[in-house]
Amino acid sequence: MGDRISVSDLRKYKAAGKKIAALTAYDFYTSKILDRSDLDMILVGDSLGMVFQGKTTTIPVTVDQIIYHTKIVVDATARPLVVADMPFGSFQISTEKALENAFRIMKETGCNAIKIEGGERVVSVIEKLTESGIPVYGHLGLTPQSINEFGSYKLRAKNNEEAETLKRDAVLLEKAGVSGIVLEKIPAALAKEVSGSVTVPTIGIGAGPFCDGQVLVITDMLGFDPDLNFKFVRKYTDVNTIITEAVNEYINDVKKGTFPSDKESY
Repeated sequence: MGDRISVSDLRKYKAAGKKIAALTAYDFYTSKILDRSDLDMILVGDSLGMVFQGKTTTIPVTVDQIIYHTKIVVDATARPLVVADMPFGSFQISTEKALENAFRIMKETGCNAIKIEGGERVVSVIEKLTESGIPVYGHLGLTPQSINEFGSYKLRAKNNEEAETLKRDAVLLEKAGVSGIVLEKIPAALAKEVSGSVTVPTIGIGAGPFCDGQVLVITDMLGFDPDLNFKFVRKYTDVNTIITEAVNEYINDVKKGTFPSDKESY
């Protein structure tokens, strides 16, 4: 199928005006399906805490859990760039601890890059990681690991002060050596401005159409949760209904004695 997409490939996408398509994944079969598509990037996000483990935030996710899921995704794929999240607590203690955790993730999973939430406060960590040969994606705007600080998952950078900070942070992240920046839940006009101010690709999630690429949580866009209705999520199918109908059909066939049939018996 050819070589795996690299961080430098995606930088070339931006220069050529080619949009980047990314999704999250956490398991073998989903990753195999994605590998057969033209998807550019898979993010093994700490969103797994919420959509895979059923937690209410991403905070409880551990480095070991990220390694476990990322290794599965890497082993199941050959084409897309695979990026692993640095979970809460894995990079804040010290630069040395951040390096240790990032090296572990890269070595034990075979992923192509890691992602770190935050702006100016994580610049020194990012500099050390990139100097050490670890490709890093930044993450600005709504940073879910800061939920206890923000208090909600509402739109970020609506006011001028926060918008100016975000624009400054984006430039600082680029100077620190990031390969790209995820922009989450910020006004589209601000995302457009930021995308034009940096040479690395921006990947939007709830940040409007002007980013260099888009990422969605795969269970959101496939419609696993009928109660989930984020404005920025387009549901491309209704997996909840598909699975429910299939399971009910199976139950009925078992109850009626029509499964297994003669053809399905030895």
